[in-house]
Parts: sequence; structure tokens; C-alpha cells
Amino acid sequence: MISSPIASIILVTGAARSGKSEWAEALAVQSGKSVVYVATAQADPQDLEWQARILSHQQRRPATWRTLSVPIALTATIQAADPSECLLVDSLGTWLANLLDQSESEWQQTVQELLLSLAQVQAQVIFVAEETGWGVVPAYPIGRLFRDRLGNLIRQIGAIAHPVYLITGGYALNLSQLGTPLPPS
Repeated sequence: MISSPIASIILVTGAARSGKSEWAEALAVQSGKSVVYVATAQADPQDLEWQARILSHQQRRPATWRTLSVPIALTATIQAADPSECLLVDSLGTWLANLLDQSESEWQQTVQELLLSLAQVQAQVIFVAEETGWGVVPAYPIGRLFRDRLGNLIRQIGAIAHPVYLITGGYALNLSQLGTPLPPS
């Protein structure tokens, strides 16, 4: 387990349509590094609304950014990153959804491999993550599983990221400056 923040890892979290991706994109530009946009979404030609969301993200990106489609192999992508790169991973929730069929032990192994890759990464990594646990408890087991796994994953990455931002109400709040980290669980 990693016990202290890693300056090359940034976490940007918040609600749907809060501006998380736009803030992460601004941070990637500020990095001064070669940006690699790590898209975790899988295109579904039958879902026009989803396609429109993907297109919106694509149109905002500078032409100089390289895009990788990484619905599953996030750890391998991080391990292969060059120190001169800034990986913008958008998003953890979508990546987790792609792996939701994993058993609990498989999921825990996946998370540990991801955290180990972050402990060794030389590139800068900016994660975008959705906050899903602020509403009602999902009525279905799969919804509760998703919410709980994402909440735990965000907490673990938040413990090692520096800074951690919460995007809400049109503001980016630097939780690393405003908050007190919880003791490791």
C-alpha cells in the first residue's frame, strides 16, 4: 500500500456535467508535457446520446493530443507511459463499468495492480472520476456494486494523488489544500 501522496498523480472528481473533464484538460495543458488522452469509453453505435458525449469530448481536445482507446488495459497503459507524457484518464467510472463482471477477488487484484503501477509511474497521470455515492442507494445489486467499488477506488487514488480536486457549482476546489486526509483504511 502506498502511504504518501505522489506529485505526478492528480485526481479530478465531481458530479455529472460538473466540468471535471474540462478542468482535467486544462491541467493537462498546464503540464507542458505531451498529452495522451486515455479514453476508457467504448463506442456503441446504437446509443446516439453516448456517441454525442464522446464526440463532444473529442472536439474539445487539441489536435496535438494523442488518443488511446483503453476500455480495460489501464494498468498496462500506465506502465508503458513515457516520463515526457501526461496521461489524462477519462474516466475511472467508465473503466470500472467495463470490468464490473469481475469477481470481488479479481477486482481487488486489478485495483492492486493499478495502484502498484501508480507507485512506479514516471509520467504525470490525471484521473477523472465520477462521484456516484451522493444520491440514493441504488435499488439493484449491480448499481450498489458499481457505486461501492468506485467510491473505494476514488478513495484509494485520492490518498496518493496530489492534488485532488472536487468540481462543483462551477468551481474547482483543491481538496489537498482545503481538506484533511483521512487515515489509511
